[in-house]
Amino acid sequence: MSQSEPERDGEPLKLRERAYASFTERLLAREIRPGQFVTQRELVAMTGYPLGAIRELIPRLEAEGLIKTVPQRGMQVAHVDLNLIRNAFQFRLFLEKEATAAYTRTATDEEIAEQRQRHEAIIRRAEAGGDETLIEDAENVDRLMHEMIIDHLDNDIVSQAFRVTWLKIRLIRQYETRIQNHILIPVMQDHLKIIAAIESRDPEAAAAEMSAHINNARTRAMSY
Repeated sequence: MSQSEPERDGEPLKLRERAYASFTERLLAREIRPGQFVTQRELVAMTGYPLGAIRELIPRLEAEGLIKTVPQRGMQVAHVDLNLIRNAFQFRLFLEKEATAAYTRTATDEEIAEQRQRHEAIIRRAEAGGDETLIEDAENVDRLMHEMIIDHLDNDIVSQAFRVTWLKIRLIRQYETRIQNHILIPVMQDHLKIIAAIESRDPEAAAAEMSAHINNARTRAMSY
């Protein structure tokens, strides 16, 4: 194999990754709607990437459950229903209980302290009446804590699976469960209970608090 072949192979790979990022960005921006039927050429127009990249992207989207082929109708974007909610939160529960226990055993004191500081800062802003970036910042703090716990496993397969599931959770939240003012403080307090158990270096307690937090989120989603 010549030295130039990996370089030629690398460019299509980068193109597929950019097309994937474009698809997910538009999905979260609701430019591509859950449940919508789309054609390959419509995806070309929506994402701005060529037909070849879209054709190579589709198997990944199907494997991740973000689209499915419906006989005689075409491709349908994943839609939010009770089945998606149950499956997404159950998968999170399986992953994050074990990850939280492992994180409790090996995370540094500095990492844990940083998590606490971020959450307490969000609560102080909320209690002070909030501001225009509070919701977005709170969602980032929420995501970063879960990602840090998962990524601490140092397992690329688990990290990738988690991010796909988190994408589905964000689709669910676009309806009625996005972190809004009335649930922001309770969500942050759920997180602080997890952090407190991690600080005590009690893996079972930390895993139990994470389970309670995920179940609370699932209950909110199911109620809508």
